[in-house]
Amino acid sequence: MSTLDQIEEAIAKLPVAEFHELLRRLRERDDEAWDRELEEDVKSGRLDRLYARLEKENTGEEEIPLNDFLDQSQFPKTL
Repeated sequence: MSTLDQIEEAIAKLPVAEFHELLRRLRERDDEAWDRELEEDVKSGRLDRLYARLEKENTGEEEIPLNDFLDQSQFPKTL
């Protein structure tokens, strides 16, 4: 049995409240890792081409918050 299997078995035995706390902690850890990765990508210049492309495509029009755009768009709303 692998460590991962043992962890999954232990998680299955957690009370609901502790399971939710574990999820919160894992999400927080994942968010922090994502933030570090993004910061490293910015510092390394990996996003420079993307940023330049976005700047080039910006026509100077006023920016619209995504929710406002989606509310007025022709996209079908799905859940």
